[in-house]
Amino acid sequence: MLQLQVLRENPEEIIKHLAIKHFDGGEIIPNIIALDDRRKETQKQLDDNLSQANILAKEIGVLFQTGKSAEANKLKERTTDLKNTSKELSINLESTKKELDELLVRVPNLPHSSVPPGNSAEDNMIVLEEGKIPVLPDNALAHWDLAGKYNIIDFNLGVKISGAGFPVYKGQGARLQRALINFFLDKAIEAGYAEVQPPLMVNSASGYGTGQLPDKDGQMYYMPLDDLYMIPTAEVPVTNIYRDVILKEADLPLKNVAYSSCFRREAGSYGKDVRGLNRLHQFDKVEIVQITRPEKSYQTLEEMREYVSGLLRNLELPFRILKLCGADLSFTSALTYDMEVYSSAQKRWLEVSSISNFETFQSNRMKLRYKDDSGKIHLAHTLNGSALALPRIVAALLENNQTEKGIKIPEALVPYTGFTAIHN
Repeated sequence: MLQLQVLRENPEEIIKHLAIKHFDGGEIIPNIIALDDRRKETQKQLDDNLSQANILAKEIGVLFQTGKSAEANKLKERTTDLKNTSKELSINLESTKKELDELLVRVPNLPHSSVPPGNSAEDNMIVLEEGKIPVLPDNALAHWDLAGKYNIIDFNLGVKISGAGFPVYKGQGARLQRALINFFLDKAIEAGYAEVQPPLMVNSASGYGTGQLPDKDGQMYYMPLDDLYMIPTAEVPVTNIYRDVILKEADLPLKNVAYSSCFRREAGSYGKDVRGLNRLHQFDKVEIVQITRPEKSYQTLEEMREYVSGLLRNLELPFRILKLCGADLSFTSALTYDMEVYSSAQKRWLEVSSISNFETFQSNRMKLRYKDDSGKIHLAHTLNGSALALPRIVAALLENNQTEKGIKIPEALVPYTGFTAIHN
């Protein structure tokens, strides 16, 4: 959530900057400022009323003590009027605050100055492309066919049990999943991330804290009886560990890693993008989260980007890094790098990670702060990234490493899988 003082300082510039995300702030920003003006005026009236009531209460006490009951009772009538007015002002103040908050949470984060303009994902900027793209024979199979050939992923069984988008991993496929999860967790721990195992369901306060609500309300699985949401990513529960917390500056940066299943409705998805493992309702992911000082956050973002690049190098996958343009940037992010691997059988790039800096957008919503050495309180910066999401990694590994004798396992994974190839 953007800070009110930022919106008030230069609303015209804010509106212009938000337009890079294709967000029209021409109406909502002035409305927010007008509501904040009303809030301030109502608060002032309420404070004045309460102050006057306190003064009268002292006068009444003195009058009663000096035997001037008639004058005291007359003043008591005025305090009753003040109390009634104060009650009305309190109700109006709470109503204005609620209306103000409802508007504030609908305004996206400001894009960083380096974010390229653009109208769609086609305008994302390629920052780096690395690795050799395998040349496969003409009879090469896509991962959904390889999954059936080697009996490692059963999409039809998933449909029977749950529905489309819920595959069942079997045999060496299940072992590969577990190997990747452990590999990613071990690498993160080696890099200084502390592992946590978060809940898979969160309350609405957590969803609002990291910005999934109200923006992605329709994309999250919701259980109304319990008022809980299935997590779309471990970012939500892990970052919310620090909601309403004041950290010590000496504790920063805080680095956490978590493995979780993730749940997304993916409403409106169709076509080639949803085939096989390309787009699922439930999938596994290892997430890294950092909380740091504002002046360090963009250096941290670059370090996280390089860390994820190292994972892809270990897996021997050709990859590229994109800096997202304004139109493709998420509601909450100030700057995002997408990491994509090349799928040789599908002949296209598949997104496997997004690494983002949210600056103070999430921390302002969560009241996530730190105290510096002088005792001053500041909002922290939050960052996170997939390290990594499994489905498309598995798709690329299966397709790129297929041979006549089976599917070769990258050397770095062999200690985790216990086998060097997938075969019948």
